[in-house]
Amino acid sequence: MRYWVSFLAGFGVGYVFGSRAGRARYEELKRTARRIADSPSAQGLAGVAEAQARSLIGRTRKALAKRHA
Repeated sequence: MRYWVSFLAGFGVGYVFGSRAGRARYEELKRTARRIADSPSAQGLAGVAEAQARSLIGRTRKALAKRHA
């Protein structure tokens, strides 16, 4: 029983300290990701990637249509 109480106490302390550090680190990563995503260069890359994906989808549809026609 003594070990069970020690385990629960240790778990509780670890959870409290871990969640505080974890939340702060999570918020920091979230801010960094938002800053990168909102940057003009990232927006430009996203536009290029979207255009390439649309082109690839169009070519794939045409190729599939030829196979099944």
